[in-house]
Amino acid sequence: MEWRLRIGVVGGLAVLLLSVPPTRAQVGENVDGLVNPNLATEEQLAAVPGLDADAVAALMEARPFLRMADLHAMVAEHVDADGHEAVYRAMFVPIDLNDVTDEEILLIPGVGNRMLHEFEEYRPYVALAQFQREIGKYVDDDELARLAQYVYVRIDLNSATEEAILSIPGVGARMQHEFEEYRPYASMAQFRREIGKYVDEDEVERLARYVEIR
Repeated sequence: MEWRLRIGVVGGLAVLLLSVPPTRAQVGENVDGLVNPNLATEEQLAAVPGLDADAVAALMEARPFLRMADLHAMVAEHVDADGHEAVYRAMFVPIDLNDVTDEEILLIPGVGNRMLHEFEEYRPYVALAQFQREIGKYVDDDELARLAQYVYVRIDLNSATEEAILSIPGVGARMQHEFEEYRPYASMAQFRREIGKYVDEDEVERLARYVEIR
């Protein structure tokens, strides 16, 4: 009886370990040179199709955009509706797969109601790899890579790998070190307080959109 119990425990542990997805990059790789309006230079924004000088100035003044809906509201003031897709093929604020509206998902170029349904069907996402696996059932590898650059899954501040932290737009080796230095985090307030030693409040809030404590 005892040996059976031991085998059952070991076997169950093995299944559990195999079922846990590896922690990898949680922000889709930017394969098309998609401009992040929160980090772009004035010259990079000026190169986005449909953005004139007034639009660029307004974007620079209003950032950071913490949600895609905020960016869209600003773009809509300067670009006609028929030009939105061209803008978003060149510039986008990555969206949190677990905290996003239907309207924000539909702003991703090429995403219609059918793909919107697929995005939502597999919530909650625990890893970007899950999104890639599930959405990969419906599109080819090139299209999957294109879609992935518009999305992310929040990383766990206390367990994220260097790769996952460095996948956050604008985070380099120095900031990656600061993220890890204050582990374990007990609250998001602690994260904001510690990272706020190095960047201003707006940048803290931009970074906070990519992280959580599980």
